Amino acid sequence: MEENLKRTLLNIARIAIKEEFIGHKELNEDVKKRLIDMFPELKKPGAVFVTINERSSLRGCIGSLVAYRPLIDDVIENAKAAAFSDPRFPPLAPDEFDKISIEISVLSEPKPLEYKDIQDLKSKIRPNIDGVVLKLDGYQATFLPQVWEELSDFDQFFAHLCLKAGLRPNCLELHPEIFTYQVEKFSEEDFK
Repeated sequence: MEENLKRTLLNIARIAIKEEFIGHKELNEDVKKRLIDMFPELKKPGAVFVTINERSSLRGCIGSLVAYRPLIDDVIENAKAAAFSDPRFPPLAPDEFDKISIEISVLSEPKPLEYKDIQDLKSKIRPNIDGVVLKLDGYQATFLPQVWEELSDFDQFFAHLCLKAGLRPNCLELHPEIFTYQVEKFSEEDFK
């Protein structure tokens, strides 16, 4: 993805959040049309996660696993959701806006990963490369590849992923469905 498009996506995310504070739409249909004319990729279906950090600490992260709407709309909606609807955090306050840093991860399509047992799964998962979706009995959770930086141990990574899905930490013993994907990640910090 070219640098100008990355910068534009980050700006779109920041403006989408700012709109909630100023009370009017800056990303109206005319503006979106002009952006799409400049970057036709914005009209193609895209799946992104928007991560908000404040002083290097997670402040919100929401995204789409599957591309089902135009990339521009996925960025706008997930930026607002990360700022105001992540159930782990209170909604972003106006005085926090200038203290946050935004990161965007553009996801590849998740692919099912066949495995025989935990050992086989361990040999097929690629830490720091693969994002993982875990599904079992109607429960589901995902970790972006960046989570490997904090949970680099396979057992810890999957125990936390099971808990995030609302399952027991040893849920791998129940042979859940596993899907993997990769991301192209970039943040405002990259352009400072």
